[in-house]
Parts: sequence; C-alpha cells; structure tokens
Amino acid sequence: MSLSRLSGVLRKTLIQAVPTVIGIVILNFLLLQLAPGDAADVMAGEAGAATEETMAMLRKQFGLDLPLLDQLLAYLGNLAQGSLGFSPRYNMPVAELIAQRLPGTLMLMGLSLSLALLLGIALGAVMALNAGRWPDRLLSVGSLIFYSVPGFWIGLMLIVLFSVKLGWLPSGGAETIGAGLSGLESLLDKARHMILPAASLALFYVAIYARLTRATMLEVASQDFIRTATAKGLTPLHVATRHILRNALLPVTTLAGMHFGGILGGAVVVETIYSWPGLGRLAFEAVMRRDFNVLLGVLLLCSLLVIIVNMVVDLLQAWLDPRIEVR
Repeated sequence: MSLSRLSGVLRKTLIQAVPTVIGIVILNFLLLQLAPGDAADVMAGEAGAATEETMAMLRKQFGLDLPLLDQLLAYLGNLAQGSLGFSPRYNMPVAELIAQRLPGTLMLMGLSLSLALLLGIALGAVMALNAGRWPDRLLSVGSLIFYSVPGFWIGLMLIVLFSVKLGWLPSGGAETIGAGLSGLESLLDKARHMILPAASLALFYVAIYARLTRATMLEVASQDFIRTATAKGLTPLHVATRHILRNALLPVTTLAGMHFGGILGGAVVVETIYSWPGLGRLAFEAVMRRDFNVLLGVLLLCSLLVIIVNMVVDLLQAWLDPRIEVR
C-alpha cells in the first residue's frame, strides 16, 4: 500500500472520528446524569452518616452542585485541555487512574483477540477442508457449545476445573502477591495469571470465527477463479492458503473489528470474576460508587480504541484485497 493512500485513509478516518467522539462524550455524559445518586451520596453512605452541610460541601468541592449544562461545559473544557477530570472517590486525576489500569486490559484483550483469531481461523480451515467428515462434525459441535454458553459461565467452570480441582492455574489476580519474583520468573507468573481470563474472553469468539471461516472458505472454493488456479496445476495447499483462505479472511477481519467493542464489554465481567486489575473492573467499580468522571474517562478511551482498531481493519482489508478502495 502506497504512503499517499495510507495518509489518505488516516486523514479521512480522523475527520470522521472527531465529531463521532464528541457526540459519544456528550451522549455518555447526559445518560449518566439519569442514574440516581452521585459520588457524594456514596461517600456519605460509606461513612455511615453525613450532615446536610457536609453533603453540600462535597458537592461544591467536586462541582456536583452546578447546573447540568455548566457541568457539561466544564467537562468539555477539561477535555479540550487534555484533562479527564478528577476522581472524588479515588482522590486522584482520572488520567492517572486509567493509566494504571490500561496496560492490564490491553494485554488481556490483545491476548484474547489474538487467541480467538488464530484458533478460530485454524479450526475453520480444518472444518472447511474436511467438510462433511468427522473432524468437521466434531469441531462444529464444539464451536456450537462455546457459542451458546455465556462467557461468565465458561469463566466460572474454568476456575472450578483448572484452579479448584486440578490446581494448575491461579483463580484470580494479575500476579502472585508477595512472591517477590523478577525477570523471567515474573513474566511466567503473569502469563499463568492471564491464561484463564484470556481463554474465558476468547472461546466465544473462537466459535464465531471458526464457523465464519468454514462457511466463507466453502463459498470461495466454489468460485471460478479457484477452479482456474487448480487447473493451472497449483498444489491443493497453495490453492487453499493463497487463494481460498486469503479471500475468506475479509469477512473475518471485518467481524473482528466489530467484536473489539464487545470484548471490551466482556472484559467488565471477566475482570470482575478473576479480580483482574483492568479498565473493565474499574468501570464496574465506578458505576457502583457513582464516580462518573472515571466512568466517562473509561468510556471515552474505549471509544477511541474501537475507532483505532476499525481503522487498522480497513488498512488490513485493503492489504488482503488490493481491489478494495478504502473510503
């Protein structure tokens, strides 16, 4: 792909992204105002009691006593200055709080999506190349099971099997607390803690990508240019990988970009089940504590990540099929 075409794609995406992000910020802000209570109510409840003067002081301190429009303008003004606001519950800037949790979620999501794509495409190719035979039927039943079972149930069953019964993997957390590990031992310890959460997030999408890859490969294999490639004397492996699979990946990559937002949503459940210190668990805690500045920051960051991932998908599709014009 030429550099001018790449810069054109980036420019058009940014032009479309700016009003989209502004609309998402305003909509999220207004929707969260419909939730009952605020951070001052939660802080007073946790303290056991609070006078009206204390409640008024807390709301004035955090700007919660301002009219809705003034709060929105103040929030947009902070964003324009590069600030995500201040968290009254954590008593620290929202940007610092998110920066602490973002690496954990990115690692978990990256591993989950990579695992889902690699396994899903590989299993789908095996199913398509053995269509109608026992490997295809066996894998179809397995993918249907993972497709129909909720993610939180898979997570709980994985904990019961691999943590409680077998004792092979830890049931929660991002690392062994107090172990004092460093270097390679620390990396291996963190990798062991990521296996179950990543598998819980990935298995549902493995089933989808496997079934989609199978269906698309069978459809592509029936087209004329595949018969032409076979008639030229190309080996079955060359035809399957360079012609059938490559064209079958187009809908898979499209769906992967759309699923990125779904994986972010699934991270809320998985990170809560596994006590994983990521953005999903932070968003859940922010909802429970009415810390709307934190929740708005998480939602804004998630929106930006989805836009970036979809831009990468556009570029990847243009690379897979040069006939595609990225608009």
